[in-house]
Amino acid sequence: MKRRVQQELHKVLQKDIVLEKPREKKFGHYATPIAFSLAKELRKSPIIIADEIAKSFEESPIFEKVEPIKGYVNFKLSESFLDQYATWALQNEDRFGAAEEGEKIHLEFVSANPTGPLHIGHARGAVIGEALSRIGKRLGNQIVKEYYINDAGRQIYLLGLSIYLSVKELLGEEVEWPEEYYRGEYIKELAKEALGQFGEEAFEDREVIEELSLWGKDRMMELIVQDLKAVGIAFDSFVSEKSLYERWDEVLEILKSRGAIYEKDGKLWLRSTEYGDEKDRVVVREDGRPTYLAGDIIYHYVKFTQGFDRYINIWGADHHGYIARVKAAVKFLGFDPNRLEIVLAQMVSLLKGGEPFKMSKRAGNFILMSDVVQEIGADALKFIFLSKKSDTHLEFDVEMLKKEDSSNPVYYVNYAHARVHSVFEKAGKTPEDVIEVKLEGLGEEAKDLLFDALVLPEVLEDAFKKREIQRVTDYLKALAAQFHSFYNKHRVIGSEYEDRYLKLFLVVALSIRVGLGVLGIEAKKRM
Repeated sequence: MKRRVQQELHKVLQKDIVLEKPREKKFGHYATPIAFSLAKELRKSPIIIADEIAKSFEESPIFEKVEPIKGYVNFKLSESFLDQYATWALQNEDRFGAAEEGEKIHLEFVSANPTGPLHIGHARGAVIGEALSRIGKRLGNQIVKEYYINDAGRQIYLLGLSIYLSVKELLGEEVEWPEEYYRGEYIKELAKEALGQFGEEAFEDREVIEELSLWGKDRMMELIVQDLKAVGIAFDSFVSEKSLYERWDEVLEILKSRGAIYEKDGKLWLRSTEYGDEKDRVVVREDGRPTYLAGDIIYHYVKFTQGFDRYINIWGADHHGYIARVKAAVKFLGFDPNRLEIVLAQMVSLLKGGEPFKMSKRAGNFILMSDVVQEIGADALKFIFLSKKSDTHLEFDVEMLKKEDSSNPVYYVNYAHARVHSVFEKAGKTPEDVIEVKLEGLGEEAKDLLFDALVLPEVLEDAFKKREIQRVTDYLKALAAQFHSFYNKHRVIGSEYEDRYLKLFLVVALSIRVGLGVLGIEAKKRM
């Protein structure tokens, strides 16, 4: 809708027009400050220019009113235009809020260490990544979703060691646990499974730990994939960190050839301070082993050679310090670091009845994503995890998400969608009966509801462009509240406006259904 208005303005003014939302609805649906930018060029007052622009649109069928106010030009859309757009949207649901051309984007998210089940911290990044992908694809972007498996380094060895020692305990042996190890019921479950698979004899020699590490990592990945599938998340590809180290010599030579590496104290360092990092970083230890950063550098080298327009990583907020060093490496490798975006996902605090949610016995010292899904359902988890900006702390009480009232946002939004279906049933009508009805003479409140229901495409564009998915959940909550308020004030069935209201409600339901859909939630028809 906004794009259609901009096209109309461009046709007359021969310029690309920036449209804003007026502070108050009484001023119109859109406003533009273009008169201010034209003042110097035309050597006229913005007030005079705004007045001239307003007069040039007096005959446009798109606008009911075009009004100059203190140099701004305010536009109020006509009822006929809103009706035509509403009819088109209802007849073209798959194209409503959609676009055909976009960027080729590589999106990496979750990438949790495969040493345990997913916890709620991982879950937030997972839900954000999936929603970003869905919205981006609807807007015409080609998006590849990738999971980077951190399967190199000490943590995988510790997983194997933890399983090995747990098996020893199962066999009745005295075990001396090291300072670092993985604990929780899931390790005991893996130990029982490993004992059955490998046989008791295999555990007579500690050499089995290496094999156990790989086996345990694979079993954890199976569990992670299963947990993600339970909330509707699947990946296009998985990349093993361990496999990437085969290319380390190649990447290191590139860095050396570009003057990015120097030796000091027996270590190799990346000159990351040259591109904004607070200090240079070690990439190879004294013993010759590459650091964790080296793995990230190889991974980004491989990604950037694949020809995507943009690369988006969703990381936990604790990885904030990695941004500068990774971007520095990308620059040294000869790529544009501005094509790499990092979206940070802050931690989640969970309550149950006002008290801290109990840690999972199965995981040891984490709250498992699967436990929360079991408690409140996948839809509620997704909606609440997307309800705040990703880089802000999120706290919620699971008991709130079990309530069937306006305090439960996902229920309240779904109820609006189901209510529309209920009204049609009571009226004994179908959408086809009213889709061609003219939306005229509705009154300002109904026109406001219609306009707000039709701005979903703009909300999706803003949410994706700014990587702020909470704009969608905020919009859905506001639209649902506006609809419920309107419904409670106006008699629908049997009124002279019945068919017009029903068509209006169809548009509301359409936006809720599409809006929830891009969040990975199927709108309910019955509650």
